[in-house]
Amino acid sequence: MQFAPTEDLERYPRREAEDIEKLTEAGCDLVYLPTAEIMYPADFVTRINLEGPAQGLETDFRPQFFDGVATVVCKLFNQVMPDVAVFGEKDYQQLKVVQAFVRDLDLPVEVVGLPTVREMDGLALSSRNAYLEPDDRAQAISLYNALRHVRAAIIDGGDVTTAVTEATDSLTNAGFNKVDYIAVRHAETLGDPVDGEPQRILGAAWLGTTRLIDNIGV
Repeated sequence: MQFAPTEDLERYPRREAEDIEKLTEAGCDLVYLPTAEIMYPADFVTRINLEGPAQGLETDFRPQFFDGVATVVCKLFNQVMPDVAVFGEKDYQQLKVVQAFVRDLDLPVEVVGLPTVREMDGLALSSRNAYLEPDDRAQAISLYNALRHVRAAIIDGGDVTTAVTEATDSLTNAGFNKVDYIAVRHAETLGDPVDGEPQRILGAAWLGTTRLIDNIGV
């Protein structure tokens, strides 16, 4: 449901054996791995529709994505009834969407965001990094650097619009073939930023056939 027609569910990187091994080492007693058929039986007709933090950014390029995410995550929560659910801040808009529907639907789950884990050079860890060709991997860090450029402008009181344009141009110059967005948003609502309140800089861009996303706080 959360995959667009141009996205291939079967091609999506899965490392279930590696994940299970790491969970075992961490002392995990049980792993629940429902199949697509369990989550989406043939007679499945329900979808959660969201506004608020689900508007704009990723939704502009993947219109059904967060409806699908919210629906399958809500179903998972109902199946396993967790006390705490942990989501990485790398998919920041997704984190805010999950927190929003959990709050609005009064689900008894604490949704916790974990800071983005990065490679030594700063590239955000992602399963999609496996798609990168060696030459593209060397340039991938440019997205993180572009976001840092915008953050520096905000901290220094510079012109944010100019900084976003410069950041976008830097990605093109680094070999990215398309920049979907670089945007500054309110850190909680993902609406327009408010002076004196936390902000988030989010970006998405294509490097070869791989779409990378990243974000940093201000």
